[in-house]
Amino acid sequence: MLTLFAIPKAFRGQIDIIQRNAIYSWTLLQPRPEIILLGSDPGTAEVAQEFGLKHIPAIECNEYGTPLMSSLFGLAQQVGIGPLFAYVNADIILMQDFVAAIEQVPFRRFMLTGQRWNLDIAAALTFEPDWDSHLRQQVQRSGQQEGPQAMDYFVFSRDTYTEIPPFAIGRLCWDNWMLYKALNLKIPLIDASQAVTAVHQNHDYNHHPAGWDGVFLGPEAAQNLELLGGPHYTYFMLDLANWQMTPTGLRKPGWTWERLDRHLDMLPLARPSLRPIAGRLLKLLRSRDQLPLAISKVKKIPARIVSRLRRSKPSSVK
Repeated sequence: MLTLFAIPKAFRGQIDIIQRNAIYSWTLLQPRPEIILLGSDPGTAEVAQEFGLKHIPAIECNEYGTPLMSSLFGLAQQVGIGPLFAYVNADIILMQDFVAAIEQVPFRRFMLTGQRWNLDIAAALTFEPDWDSHLRQQVQRSGQQEGPQAMDYFVFSRDTYTEIPPFAIGRLCWDNWMLYKALNLKIPLIDASQAVTAVHQNHDYNHHPAGWDGVFLGPEAAQNLELLGGPHYTYFMLDLANWQMTPTGLRKPGWTWERLDRHLDMLPLARPSLRPIAGRLLKLLRSRDQLPLAISKVKKIPARIVSRLRRSKPSSVK
C-alpha cells in the first residue's frame, strides 16, 4: 500500500482551489493510497475530515514557524501503514500514470521523482469522467515542463529517509538533499519525468510575508543551503538519476560525455570514496585541448570498471 502525505498551506483564496484540486485527484488514484495531511494551518483539519483523510496537526517548526522536513517525514512514517511513501507538494495534481510508474519499479528500496508540468488553472476541476484526458490535452497545449531542478513528488521505501536534517519545508535545497541521499545510500534513483505527468498549478507566494523573495532569498533558504552542504550540492538534480521510467518501462540512461562529466563532478560528494579517481578523470575530461589524449586514456580504463558502468543493475540491488 502507498502512503501519500503532504502539508498544505492555509485554505484561503486561490490556494484553496488549487489544493482542493490536488487532494481530490489523489483520492481518485487506484488503488487508492492512504493519504495523510499534516500541519495545523487553517482549513487543513476540515479538509482532511471532508475527504476522509488522516490528519496530524502537531509538526515541529523552526523559529520562523515553518514546519521541519525531519518532523514531517518522521511522523508520516510513524503513522502510515504502507511499505511505500510519497511526499507530494499540495499543489500537485496526480493522475493514474503516477501509480502505474510506481507499480513498475522492481526494487525493494528506491527513490522515484520527476519533473513537474506548470499550468495555469483558475477554477475548481469538476473531475467528471475523462477529466484526466482533458487535463493532459490542456497540459500539451499550454503547460511547460519546468526542468531537472523542479521536483514536487518523492516516492521512497519505508525507512529510507530516517536521519533527515532540520530543513524548512517549502524553501530551497531540501529536494536536492533527497537526491543526494539516494545516491549516498546507493539505492536506485529513478527519474519518472517521461512517464508521470505531475501538474503543478501556478500560484503566487503570498503565503509568505515577503513573497517570492522571502521563500527563495530569505534566512530560511540560507539555513537550508548550509544544512545541504553549500552551493555545489544544489546541483544534485534529476539528470543524475541512474534509472529512467518511461511509458514503455524502466531503463538505464545512456552515457554521453556530458553525463559522464556530471557524474564525475557530483558523485564524489555523495560517495567520498570515489573522489580521488573521479577528480583525475574529470580534470582529464574537461581538458579540451587534450581531448584526443583523454579519449585514448579513457579507453585504457580497466575492463572491470567499464563493465560496472554498463551493468544492467547497480551492485546494491539484490
